Amino acid sequence: MNASEKVFTAGEVIFREGDAGNSFYRILDGDVGVYINYGTDDQLKLVVLKPGQFFGEMAVIESYPRSTTVVAEDEVRAIEVPEEGLTEYFAEDPDTILAIMKHIGTRLKGLTKDYNDAKFLLAEIQDAKVDKKSESVASKVKKFFDVYTSGKNNPGKPSAESIREQSIGLTKEDSTSAETYSKGTVIFREGEFGNCMYAVYGGTVGIYSNYGEANEVKLTELYPVSFFGEMGMIAEEARSATAVAASDDTFVEIIRPEELKEMFKTSPVKVEMILRHLSYRLRSLTYDYYNTCKEIYDAYNK
Repeated sequence: MNASEKVFTAGEVIFREGDAGNSFYRILDGDVGVYINYGTDDQLKLVVLKPGQFFGEMAVIESYPRSTTVVAEDEVRAIEVPEEGLTEYFAEDPDTILAIMKHIGTRLKGLTKDYNDAKFLLAEIQDAKVDKKSESVASKVKKFFDVYTSGKNNPGKPSAESIREQSIGLTKEDSTSAETYSKGTVIFREGEFGNCMYAVYGGTVGIYSNYGEANEVKLTELYPVSFFGEMGMIAEEARSATAVAASDDTFVEIIRPEELKEMFKTSPVKVEMILRHLSYRLRSLTYDYYNTCKEIYDAYNK
């Protein structure tokens, strides 16, 4: 395997925002800081990562430029896995697949909370429900101001083209545990707990908030080949929406975490698709969060 151990000294830049992403890392010892606009007046530290955590995986999964700068906070030992060694790395340590999924899921969960907090505060400011001159409001908006001012080079909403291209070779014949639903069948309900995710191979699936209630909202509609329900599996949390078959003969594969190892052996492209899906979700949410922070900045300074 091409993976190798690397040692970085305190303060050493491991990679920079905008660099080509040709490897990812798993921390063995030490802490690393993740920054936007590192070394400038608009520098913002996003998070500190600890031993056992990954970084740089997004750029490798989607062949995308680095979106942040990563710096060793102290002496750091890490395993570096080059892009061309990814398949071999997963084959030798298949537990890493679920570990990376859980890592991305944790980031999605945290960012979703920040995004929802930002949307709530924006609505309050727009509806004049808060006193913009109060210290408490000023302290609330500072976090979102920092995100906006530090992210003015936001690359834009990611395209789903790479995911569509990757899914061309997948068919329902690749599925193992699958079910066919008639139109209107509830696949899972908001608030339920589930330890699996799903792949749509035929028909369509509607995703709803408050399904069947007066304030029902259709969030999106999914077509072949797409994934849903992954947060219930990797974050072990309640379903945040209801999934409903939107057409007859909706063919859905059920994917459980304990099946990922075998799935990688028989259909590695499917596992890559799931990782790309998670990465795409995270980058899309990052874009939406940034734009909500911009709206807060504009509304507050009117």
